[in-house]
Amino acid sequence: MERELLNVWDYERAAAERLEEGPYSYFAGGANDELTLAENVAAYRRWLIRPRVLVDVSETSTATTVLGHELSMPILIAPVAFQRVVHPEGEVAMARAAGAAGTVMCLSMMATSTWDQIAATEAPRWFQLYVPSDPAVAAEVVSGAAEAGFSALVLTVDAPVLGRRERDHRTGFSIDHLLGLEWLQNANVTPRTAFHSISPSVTWADVERFASLSGLPVVLKGVVTAEDARLACENGAAAVVVSNHGGRQLDGVAATIDVLPEVAEAVDGRIEVLVDGGIRRGSDVVKALALGARAVLVGRPPLWGLAVAGEHGAAHVLELLRAELHLALQLTGCRSPAEVTRAHVWRGVRITTRRRERRPSP
Repeated sequence: MERELLNVWDYERAAAERLEEGPYSYFAGGANDELTLAENVAAYRRWLIRPRVLVDVSETSTATTVLGHELSMPILIAPVAFQRVVHPEGEVAMARAAGAAGTVMCLSMMATSTWDQIAATEAPRWFQLYVPSDPAVAAEVVSGAAEAGFSALVLTVDAPVLGRRERDHRTGFSIDHLLGLEWLQNANVTPRTAFHSISPSVTWADVERFASLSGLPVVLKGVVTAEDARLACENGAAAVVVSNHGGRQLDGVAATIDVLPEVAEAVDGRIEVLVDGGIRRGSDVVKALALGARAVLVGRPPLWGLAVAGEHGAAHVLELLRAELHLALQLTGCRSPAEVTRAHVWRGVRITTRRRERRPSP
C-alpha cells in the first residue's frame, strides 16, 4: 500500500522516486551553486509568526481577491514550463486542479498543451510571457493570449537571457522531443532553442505597449528591488511578483521573502504585490501576507503533485496548502487573509532542519 502523502515535502520525495534524474533535476534545480534556490526556502524559517490569542476564529475563511478575481485562497499556480515531461496530461491536468481549487493557473509560454485545451478546462487563467525577439511574433502571441481568454499577462522580466543551470549540463537533459508549444507554430525555433529566441532588449517602455496590445492587466514577474517596484507603478503595471525565478536565473540574489517588505513599501498600495519562491507550507503564506503580499504563487509544489498523481496529485497539494493556511490563520488569530498584518511576524533566529531540496538518496 502506498504511503500517505501528508505535505509538499512528501510529494517532492515521491516525485523524485518516480521521475528519471534528468527531468527531476530540471525542475528541482537552480542556477550555478544553487545558493538562491536554497535561500528561498531557508529564509521562511527566519521569519516567525507572532500569534494573537483570545480571538474568535470559529468562522475563518481563506478567500481573497487578486486583480479582481475572487479566489478561494491567496495561493495561485506559478508558470512552469514543459509540464508534460512529468505527466502525460501536463498543463491540462494542472488547470483542472486549479479550477477545482478555486484559484488561478498562470500558464507558461513554454507550455506543452495548447491554449484551446487549457480554455476547455474553464479554469481562471493568466498567461506568462517571455518576449520573442521577433516583434511580429511577440504581437501575435500577446493578442492571441487575450483572444484565448487569458485574463492577465504575466511578463517575466528577470530572464533577458537564460541562467546557467548546471544540473542540466550534468544530466544532459534535453526537451527536443516535446511538441505543443503554441507560439512556436509561427516562429522558426524548436523547443530546445525557444528560450534562446527570447528578446534581451525588453525595457520599461514595453510594459504599456503590451498592455495596449492585449487589453489585459500586465503583471511584472521578477521584481526584487524598491527601485524597480516604483518604476513598475510609474509604467503601467497592474501588479508585481517578487520573484527570483525560483533561484534559476541569477544565483546570489536574496530570498524573495526577505526583499518582499522593501518592494511592498515602495509600491505603497498603488498596485498589488505577489510573491513566489520557497513556499512549502500554509504558514509560509501567512508570513508572506504579513510582509505585504496580496497572494503567493507556487510552482514546484503542485508540479510534484502532478508528477505523482496527475490532476488528483496537483489538486491534493493545493488542498494541503489551503488546509495548512486555514489552520495557520486560526492559530495566528486571523479570520481571513485580510486580517494578517506586519505585526503578525518578526524576524528571529533561523529554525534549522535537515535540507530536503535535493533529490533524495536511493
